[in-house]
Amino acid sequence: MNTKSTTAVNEENKPSRRKFFIGAGATVGAVAVVSQTPLGKAVIQEIGSTVKGKDDGYQLSAHIRKYYETTML
Repeated sequence: MNTKSTTAVNEENKPSRRKFFIGAGATVGAVAVVSQTPLGKAVIQEIGSTVKGKDDGYQLSAHIRKYYETTML
């Protein structure tokens, strides 16, 4: 094996920004799809009820709940 072929192999295996952004886009798309399923909506509702149950610290108010609803695709 000569040095040119090993360099070409190493270049193919290097991570690239393009592959990173393609993977990130696919992940975001998958999360958006899952959030619209009944299971995803149940998880979001459970998180909301957990946060709402606490008396001190973070309070889930109406405008924050509306924000969370608008972030779902």
